[in-house]
Amino acid sequence: MRIGILGLGRIGAFHAETLSGLDAVESLVVSDPFADAAKAAAERFGAQVADSPEAVLAAGVDGVVVAAATDAHPELIVACVEAGVPVFCEKPVARTIAEGVEVLKAVAGRDVPVQIGFNRRFDAGFVAARAAVRSGELGTLHTVRSTTLDPAPPPAAYIAASGGIFRDCSVHDFDIIRWVTGREVTEVYAAGGNRGAEYIKEAGDADTTGAVLTLDDGTLAVVSNSRHNARGYDVRMEIHGFTDSIAVGLEDKLPLRSVEPGVTFPAGVPHDFFMDRFTDAYRAELHAFTEVVAGSRPSPCTIEDALEAGWIAEACTLSLHEHRPVPLEEVRRA
Repeated sequence: MRIGILGLGRIGAFHAETLSGLDAVESLVVSDPFADAAKAAAERFGAQVADSPEAVLAAGVDGVVVAAATDAHPELIVACVEAGVPVFCEKPVARTIAEGVEVLKAVAGRDVPVQIGFNRRFDAGFVAARAAVRSGELGTLHTVRSTTLDPAPPPAAYIAASGGIFRDCSVHDFDIIRWVTGREVTEVYAAGGNRGAEYIKEAGDADTTGAVLTLDDGTLAVVSNSRHNARGYDVRMEIHGFTDSIAVGLEDKLPLRSVEPGVTFPAGVPHDFFMDRFTDAYRAELHAFTEVVAGSRPSPCTIEDALEAGWIAEACTLSLHEHRPVPLEEVRRA
């Protein structure tokens, strides 16, 4: 198949490398506002360069990967769907939940698949956790703990445009909790603070947060996030049931050290970058997209899925600012 790529920054270039190595992909058509980025990708992967998204869609592509800036996501998703071309788009669907809802309305009723990039759904540990929950081997769940800790905060300009830590970072935890448990969130309570970079506080955001999510079967999910974790990039999940308990991310590259006497675990070099932690997941995600393009599987992460995680982020943001529990239905009605 022939795949177009819109946006060739860090993640777009990585996707180009991944796609160029897949047996199902015969050729790439790439485009980026910065001509040098497109030229470099063309030289490295033997791709054809197009000077606009319209030119990519006109180049006979079977599918398109959108790795452009967030502001461009709505327009590009809709353009691909209107052209009848399956599209993979990095999260989020749009900068705001309201814009995301408009995208969903714009593509409703069209038989063109859209896949949103929540890569944890393709991580081997999270896949195994989902299977364990769905098989019933853990028994009835009572507690889920999900953690995402960044080694250092992103630049001030990124923070200012991110929409806040819940929409930018925690949203991955929200999505994977839904996906692993198969349950929906009914209410949230969130708290946060600022213990580090002053520019995060000046942007009206928190750098460290905690949220308690109540799921529709009564299970409690505790989400912990921070922009400051000097030991490395820490992504984990614990799932506790009445029969058994399991963990994702409990391996030798876990950025945590034990102070128990004689304990040497974890013994590896800690993960220090999200691309390191999720390299295999990103590749599996794009392999899945080629199957979506081929028509052999439905989208594994739809716009609806992405918006559900977005609603949880909206509720947590409101809860943080107003210091109170927030039902999901409240933000949906707003």
